[in-house]
Amino acid sequence: MFKNAKVVTLAFALVVSTSIISAPAQSAERPVSVPGCAKSTAKGHAPAKVKQPTVAAKSPAKTLTLTTNCGPIVISLLGSKAPITVTSIAALANAGYYNKSLCHRLTTEGIFVLQCGDPTASGSGSPTGWKGYIDENLPKVGAKNYPAGTVAMANSGPKTNGSQFFLVYQDTQLGPNYTIWGKITKGLDLVQKIGAVGAYQMSGEQAMYAPDGFPIQMVEIVKATAK
Repeated sequence: MFKNAKVVTLAFALVVSTSIISAPAQSAERPVSVPGCAKSTAKGHAPAKVKQPTVAAKSPAKTLTLTTNCGPIVISLLGSKAPITVTSIAALANAGYYNKSLCHRLTTEGIFVLQCGDPTASGSGSPTGWKGYIDENLPKVGAKNYPAGTVAMANSGPKTNGSQFFLVYQDTQLGPNYTIWGKITKGLDLVQKIGAVGAYQMSGEQAMYAPDGFPIQMVEIVKATAK
């Protein structure tokens, strides 16, 4: 979660039907899906219990593959720069923690990120029993310090890292507060298409376009694997 951006809690929006989402979108003649994405049936659920690593892996994983309902997203892992983070993410991925989870937040103005990694899909989920771990490989202050393709941890303050992370799909400037642990090597174009469709929030029973909300194109991590 970003401290300088509104945290969106949209677990209730997971039950919104396509017809409700489509109504305002069709009147504006905007797309409501990304071609090639399969329908997702994933729902917010309780996080699985995974043992938290206490030390960095001696031979950290090199690649994280997110198999999504829209296609694969491959991330090159920065194990030498963010060893604790990469070890933690790999442990979660290979334990099935991210499987059948929804990316719960999309921001399309000011910052350009797709946020994932919370099985509850509420923006507040974290691995059961884990303690927040250290920040690593923080960028410098400045414009475009989170360039397109960057993968970084979401948090609620120093040393509060857990399972949530964000994929940057356009050059973005943020505070130097979020561990950069990977770079997208395949699938950036896919995330950009998801960003172009946009995000929504609920106004009563109607879904409305919003610069910060749940992705209109539902994005499910079907399976995550670190190698």
